[in-house]
Amino acid sequence: MTDTRILSARTEPSADGLTETFTLPAGAEAAGQRVDRFLAAGIGTLSRSRVKALIEGGHVTRDGQPMTDPSEAVRPGSTYAVAPPAALPATPQAQDIPISILFEDRHLIVLDKPAGLVVHPAPGNQDGTLVNALLAHAGEELSGIGGEKRPGIVHRLDKDTSGVMVVAKTERAHQALSATFSSREALERSYLALVWAVPSPPAGEVDAPIGRHPTDRKRMAVVARNGKDALTRFSTERAWGTACALLRCRLATGRTHQIRVHLSHINHPIVGDPVYLKRVPAAARSLPVYARDALLSFPRQALHAESLGFPHPVTGESLRFSAPIPQDFKELLRLLDGNEG
Repeated sequence: MTDTRILSARTEPSADGLTETFTLPAGAEAAGQRVDRFLAAGIGTLSRSRVKALIEGGHVTRDGQPMTDPSEAVRPGSTYAVAPPAALPATPQAQDIPISILFEDRHLIVLDKPAGLVVHPAPGNQDGTLVNALLAHAGEELSGIGGEKRPGIVHRLDKDTSGVMVVAKTERAHQALSATFSSREALERSYLALVWAVPSPPAGEVDAPIGRHPTDRKRMAVVARNGKDALTRFSTERAWGTACALLRCRLATGRTHQIRVHLSHINHPIVGDPVYLKRVPAAARSLPVYARDALLSFPRQALHAESLGFPHPVTGESLRFSAPIPQDFKELLRLLDGNEG
């Protein structure tokens, strides 16, 4: 077993004052370890993949000599130095797009993402995204993730899903938050979804694997083979006759479109879902015309990430944030309550 006392790095500022060099002496206990594992564990704020890229890029030395092989075995008695280059400007451009910040410190940003905002640039949405907005908001506070001066996207919300998101500002925070979202041990996520018909019983769980739809590659589906385990727990917050219900959903896993797929699978598709709601639900017939028309014409899925709880990636403090239901979603609830005017 490796003695963790040998895995402590000494940091020194570089000549330009913008980066730092990590220096790690290797003791006898480190013999035989892969050097990228050894360095990542010793530094603690760089992922193994980042260290591997730095080695391959010539930014790591052993006793003053450049290294190129991340899989090389550690040599006890040697001193390793890791000198990450200054972060490059991010490829996406900063854009002044208003965002609602719930919390911010030097490590992370928690925000209330509006519906309609794409999280990350991609074909068809090269700008006008949350990443563009965060580059303008955080600016020089971003210390660089993966060698690029950009915000660290730890998890995503679909374009038309609103609610709470957390984004890393540093590589250390990004690594720790990614581990939290991956393990889900200390993670709390709660969503509100307005669905067609009322579940019976009013609370339960959907434990069904999710994978690509066998014929429509743009959709996800519950699949019998080659799917990933997925578990969604739900409870009914409110119900309007037999027509629809407001559900609170909690994720035990984090698959693409998980809540949307699972609720559609149990015949309670989300109101307005353009992908997983394919026909007018029979339950709509029991609503007054004004409410039925509003729900059937709602232009997006009525899904809101209401709360998010996680440990702070640096201090370990338990954090929890919530965001109110957006106005268009509230209007649907008001109509269901029978208040037309």
